[in-house]
Amino acid sequence: MFKWVYHAVRVIFGGWWLFSGLMHFLWPHLQPLGDEKPAIDFTLALMASGLFEWIKVIEVVLGVTILLNRAMPLSIIALVPVNIVIIYWNLVLDTGMTEWTFGILSAIFNIILIWPWRHYFWPLIVWKGRADYGMEPGWPQSPGNPPA
Repeated sequence: MFKWVYHAVRVIFGGWWLFSGLMHFLWPHLQPLGDEKPAIDFTLALMASGLFEWIKVIEVVLGVTILLNRAMPLSIIALVPVNIVIIYWNLVLDTGMTEWTFGILSAIFNIILIWPWRHYFWPLIVWKGRADYGMEPGWPQSPGNPPA
């Protein structure tokens, strides 16, 4: 059952990210700034700094990778920090039922997208690791990639 939930969320969330990213470039007049002054100021500051365009490019790339279900661990690592800001914008800067719904659904969708890939992330939670200062790339061993 969870497999179907995952794929439904992946298609909805990936499609939303792709649409949201493309909307800025194709229909910039539709870009929501928010209703509250802090949300509007924050969005306008991102636009004035040029950072907003980069965010929208990232949204397009992540929307495509999520829709294709490819490079998901890397996509999730890139997605979460951007989405934390989006969730904050929805829950704190621009309050209202629609914004809260989007913020809460974004958090839930992140958790659903992360869960099937969790085994890729556990090794990142290391307090004191062992550095490898060698020049080998360190790719994981697989049947198609035997050790040298």
